[in-house]
This record gives sequence, structure tokens and C-alpha cells, in this order.
Amino acid sequence: MEPSELSRYRNILEKKRDELLASTPLRQPTTEPGSKSGDWIDQSSQESDLHVHLALKQTDTKVLRAIEEAIHRMDQGVYGICMDCEEDIKPARLDAVPWTRVCINCKEKQTKA
Repeated sequence: MEPSELSRYRNILEKKRDELLASTPLRQPTTEPGSKSGDWIDQSSQESDLHVHLALKQTDTKVLRAIEEAIHRMDQGVYGICMDCEEDIKPARLDAVPWTRVCINCKEKQTKA
């Protein structure tokens, strides 16, 4: 991979990492766990909101970890190489998911398995 391409992907990854780190922290529940506040509809809504926030935070954490791994692969000189088949990952795939570890063919095989 050309140094200019590598630099462009590093900038994209660092920008995304900074966005995730600066994102709003998980909102604390407005009531103590197990306490009853409002009617059952309000309680259900509060519980649902908490589950959505937890799921989003988990997704952000996974993406952040993948970004850190991609930056590490850059430092090791193996960024853009599929971790499964060791072929070059096409630029279109890296443009879509710059923190990817695998090429589109290997990703499709993983999805089918």
C-alpha cells in the first residue's frame, strides 16, 4: 500500500476513534434498579431505553477495539492484508470499513458459516 493511502486510512481511523471516545457517555438510569417509578408503561420504557443505550455502547466498544487493532496493524506493516487468506483487501472494502480485518470474500465465508 502506498504511504499516501496508508496515511489517509490512518487519518480516517483516528478521526473515527476520536469521535467514539468523545461520544456521550452512557446515560445513567434516572431511578435506582429495582425501584418503581411511574406506571408499568413508564417502567417498561425506562428499561427499554437502558437496553438500547447498553447495546449502542457495546457496539461502540467493539468498533473502537477494531480501530485500535487496525492502527496496530498499520504500525506492524500488515494493514490492508486479509487476516484469513493473506491477500490484499480491496480499496473499496477499506473505504467502506477501514478497520476491517478480512477481505470481502473471507467475510462472506464467515457469514455463511
